[in-house]
Amino acid sequence: MPKTQLATLLEDVPRHRWPRHIAIIMDGNGRWAERRELPRIEGHRRGVDSVRKTTEECTRLGIDQLTLYCLSSENWKRPQQEIDFLMHLLEQYMIEERTTIMDNNVRVRMIGQRSNIPDQVLRELDLTVKMSSTNTGLWLNLAINYGSRAELVDAMQAIGNKISSGALAADEIDEQTISDHLYTAGADDPDLLVRTAGEMRISNFLLWQISYAELWVTEKCWPEFDEAILHDAIRNFASRNRKFGGLNE
Repeated sequence: MPKTQLATLLEDVPRHRWPRHIAIIMDGNGRWAERRELPRIEGHRRGVDSVRKTTEECTRLGIDQLTLYCLSSENWKRPQQEIDFLMHLLEQYMIEERTTIMDNNVRVRMIGQRSNIPDQVLRELDLTVKMSSTNTGLWLNLAINYGSRAELVDAMQAIGNKISSGALAADEIDEQTISDHLYTAGADDPDLLVRTAGEMRISNFLLWQISYAELWVTEKCWPEFDEAILHDAIRNFASRNRKFGGLNE
């Protein structure tokens, strides 16, 4: 669909009803490839195109934050060849997309544990994060080697250490304290959680942060995700009555 036509798809949706922070569980790369009798790694390669399209469209639309579930802490159980290729793709993305990231004023941040990620991948990731740290546009959070339960454990340990040192009293702990010790500290919680490939589960992703997020699932696999599907998700989000535990107005 031409860009000029895409640009009109959300014109009738009030801007104040759009999500400010979109989180996406990018699922179905392998299935997309297998249905086409291609190696699974081709699905991951094609998925990078969807990352680019989605990031650029969120930038164009003025979305504040985009969080992408790139690699879960459970994904290390996959065949080593597939893991090696995913690491190669991540390193390649950090290098090849750096100019586009800077040109679009995107700020990149990694959320997750650094363990197990190859040093050369971390170097390129850290460089992109550092270069983009003063950008003021879309905040792109890349969840890499991420698991929400591990995140919560790390947060509890950090809070416990502060209590042990006397820097924090147990009765001072509140929801903000916990939020401030998560990998996502400083970021607003997602308004909209999108999952591709028709799966109806959260998969250990942002368990604390999505407490009031709206969920939207598409049967399309991640390599098929494009600007029009993103618009469908935003339109659906805008149609919902978000009560946050209150009553209808």
